[in-house]
Amino acid sequence: MSASGPKYQRIKDQLRAEVARDEYEAGAPFITQNQLRERFGVSSTTAVRALNDLVAEGLLVRRRGRGTFVADPAERAAEPLAAHRSGVIACVISGQGPYQSEVLRGIESGCSERGLRLFFADSAVQMTDTGHADHAASLARQEQALRQAVEDRVDGIILYPVQGLPAMDVLDEIRALRIPMVLVDRYFPGLAIDAVTADNYDVGYRLTEHLLADGHERIATLWGETQCTSVHDRMTGHKQALRAHGQPLLPQLTALRSYTALSEDDRRRVLSELLGAPEPPTALLCAHGFAVATAASDLAALGIAVPDEIVLAGMDDEGPYDLLPLTSFAARLPAREIGGRAVEQLVTRIAERTEGEDPYRSAEQIVLPVRIRTSESVPVRLRTVAARRP
Repeated sequence: MSASGPKYQRIKDQLRAEVARDEYEAGAPFITQNQLRERFGVSSTTAVRALNDLVAEGLLVRRRGRGTFVADPAERAAEPLAAHRSGVIACVISGQGPYQSEVLRGIESGCSERGLRLFFADSAVQMTDTGHADHAASLARQEQALRQAVEDRVDGIILYPVQGLPAMDVLDEIRALRIPMVLVDRYFPGLAIDAVTADNYDVGYRLTEHLLADGHERIATLWGETQCTSVHDRMTGHKQALRAHGQPLLPQLTALRSYTALSEDDRRRVLSELLGAPEPPTALLCAHGFAVATAASDLAALGIAVPDEIVLAGMDDEGPYDLLPLTSFAARLPAREIGGRAVEQLVTRIAERTEGEDPYRSAEQIVLPVRIRTSESVPVRLRTVAARRP
């Protein structure tokens, strides 16, 4: 085998030459991915890529449930699989900000280590300063990106979904074609698709515990998106912590409604109603950095200083900047690790598909631990200056 060129290319060249010398009988099973790994001393990714390319060239054929076989001469002369982009991963991410950027860095690093190329698409349309996108347009762009991935016959898909369920027909097509898919940050309840997420239940539970220990018995929640599992899991954790510490569940404080999607006037009306109640909240548990920044600005306009009159806590890093200096407590999600583990899981599923297995047969959710940071852990603590009260 030549010492020059990428490993997968050298393996392909040697295997192609062996087939040309009739060392493998037409129609017979070809050597497996594991045999390739042992023979050439390479990783699963390299072996899979070499096999995928030979299939795309028409030298090998895959038969569902049976494995990979040497193509008959007539089959070899046929047109190779159209538009197949071997070694390419499609990555579709919704939204922008430090959190998504870190997830993408983890994905990029994982692909680079394995010699995979990355096709990236941002599905968010018309992002606002408070972190919201046009939902219908974003769903349409997400579907378009997924259909492009199907058309290109990519080896796998990593999807950070727009909130809510995507069009089921495109998911059905992806699964029918056995194109492996891994979700990041959130999952689709009831659908057997791999997902890598943070422990969002723990986020809601532990932040609530910290606030209660700090003396805050009345905690209001401010949300961004409301139709995704990360939010529902955090709300469940928040409520369970309240129950565990003997606190009542007050509907006006635990309502699952979007705060950041409201107009400025409506947001400030919501805060005014909360803070004007006979027993107002002393803490705001915010969905993410966008909600933290928006709440701090709205509170200042209402003449309420942070943290002197009310404290903020943040549930993840999504937002325009590091939210910790504005918060008393903040969750730090393992964003880069989520991206890296998604690639790792996807490569495993790609290898299974290469062996003729269904990559969706044993889908799992991988849940990674989170870290809670306190204001004492940063050298700079920010305070908002309240505007003059009318």
